[in-house]
Amino acid sequence: MNNSKEEFKPFIPGNKVVPEFTATSIILGIILAILFGGANAYLGLRVGMTISASIPAAVISMGVIRIIMRKDSILENNMVQTIGSAGESLAAGAIFTIPALFMWASESNGEIASPSFWIIAVVAICGGVLGVLFMVPLRTALIVEEHGVLPFPEGTACAEVLLAGEEGGVKSKLVFSGLGISAVYKFIADGLRLFPSEVDWSIPAYRGSGIGMDVLPALLGVGYICGARVSSYLLGGAVLGWFVLMPALVFIGGDNVIFPATEPLNTLDTWTLWGSYIRYIGAGAVAAGGIISLIKSLPLIISTFRKAVKGFGHKGGAERTARDMPFKYVLAGVILVVLTLWLIPSVPIGSVSALIIVVFGFFFATVSARMVGLVGSSNNPVSGMAIATLLISTILLKATGSTGISGMTTAICIGTVICIVAAMAGDTSQDLKTGYIVGATPVKQQVGELIGAVFSGLAIGGVLNLLNMAWEYGGTQLPAPQATLMKMVVEGVMDGNIPWSLIFLGVFIAVAVEIIGIPVLPFAIGLYLPIHLSVPIMIGGLIRLWYEKRKFKDENRRKEVISDGVLYASGMIAGEGLVGILLAILVVVGVGEKFDLTNYGISLGNIGGCVFFAALVGIMIYITLFKNRKKD
Repeated sequence: MNNSKEEFKPFIPGNKVVPEFTATSIILGIILAILFGGANAYLGLRVGMTISASIPAAVISMGVIRIIMRKDSILENNMVQTIGSAGESLAAGAIFTIPALFMWASESNGEIASPSFWIIAVVAICGGVLGVLFMVPLRTALIVEEHGVLPFPEGTACAEVLLAGEEGGVKSKLVFSGLGISAVYKFIADGLRLFPSEVDWSIPAYRGSGIGMDVLPALLGVGYICGARVSSYLLGGAVLGWFVLMPALVFIGGDNVIFPATEPLNTLDTWTLWGSYIRYIGAGAVAAGGIISLIKSLPLIISTFRKAVKGFGHKGGAERTARDMPFKYVLAGVILVVLTLWLIPSVPIGSVSALIIVVFGFFFATVSARMVGLVGSSNNPVSGMAIATLLISTILLKATGSTGISGMTTAICIGTVICIVAAMAGDTSQDLKTGYIVGATPVKQQVGELIGAVFSGLAIGGVLNLLNMAWEYGGTQLPAPQATLMKMVVEGVMDGNIPWSLIFLGVFIAVAVEIIGIPVLPFAIGLYLPIHLSVPIMIGGLIRLWYEKRKFKDENRRKEVISDGVLYASGMIAGEGLVGILLAILVVVGVGEKFDLTNYGISLGNIGGCVFFAALVGIMIYITLFKNRKKD
């Protein structure tokens, strides 16, 4: 691909008009936005990580449009993935913060109401719309002028899938295979409960330590997509927590009672040790890691922000591929969102809070769009942006007399909008990069993103209420790690009721890790989450490492196998997330227990869980590697 933007020619020329913004692409895109949004919400609330939906959405759209409907339109396929990926990004931003409101309602014993469907939907839609609108003036500076400089890994990869033509349609079978196998497995594990989805062992000879894993397909898929290096950082943080800090606490603490636990340290089991101490240490590490990432990016942030401001009045060119949404519509949309947040009585955001959202929103949209262009959406430090926003907004609210639960609720709502703005701006920039390569019409993509944001916002309101009704946030089934962290940050600033010594211990662990040169955010997340999540993720990473190191007949075959693994892993993640939502529905309507085989004394125990997980690994390797062995 030529790195000069003057010489770059998209796949579909700018003077050629082909089907793009059609009823087929809109309807299929909305369906995928809702499905991937719901699946990612469940995944993020369970393990603290989400997955990009752009490539799976593109592959599925090619399978449906190209194979089933017998239509040959790359721009329709691109529109489907543009709308569909919006659901994943909006969900990723929403789960960072909104569950904190449910947790406060639960802790109040009925004195505080849980957020309604409409409050969640309005806040989520407003954040999504702002994220898309703020990206409009950034497109020329980041996508066009920086073409060949900023790689936009997911956006470029998605374009490659779309350009693969019929190969992409055939490969949709891999996504559906992973989805189907994962869905059946998940239902057997958490629906029928034939075996526990989490196996766990303590180590009596090394008091305070423990090991185990969640034997679930989504974690295996996350590990494969992240790769061995990132997975090893996660596991490294978990090993520090479960095999260094927890045994050290028991050894040094002995029979002493140390806040926040209420019993002697040497009587606590591994989960109580983790919940009472390691969770706070990990929270400090994650907070520090996010802020360190922002500080390191300051020169980049400032330069990008300047370019964005200079290009705000850009009107685009005459050709179809250069037309952005007119500035007057962007400005009107921003004003409408601000008025909506300010004037709707049930949304606890006032005029000052709305101003904070606009200022921080555009700033962090700029940061996010530039960062994903360099390092990809998976490494976008949205958590650092959210924490910085929550710290500043909570301090300002407290200084102006807005304290207690009302002040904390307002702070979380501000943080929610900013989180979604940052996530949506990053996703929109990747989609616009894909569109730039294949020759899409920017204004149509921007409208598509808005459609995806609206329908995803409506869906996320229902999904979050449904999941909380089935399993309350903060428990073992849905720990909601980021939302718990944001809740702790707001509470700590507002009334100081958290163990700051443990928080600062985590902060300086993160600083030490940064000095050594290890990427601090994945290490900190591994420290914060139970080791049971990092182990299966590491197994997925090792499978990918094996593929990368294995001998193939040529380099093209190696890339094909690795790509097949990504598609299959994406399907596994989607399958588990969708069945997780189905199981939540069964619990809410009161029939979930009827499927539980443990009620009839049937359970294969920890060994059964390990055997089924090994079978899951074997099936993945067979389908992605050995099924087409004749090619090697």
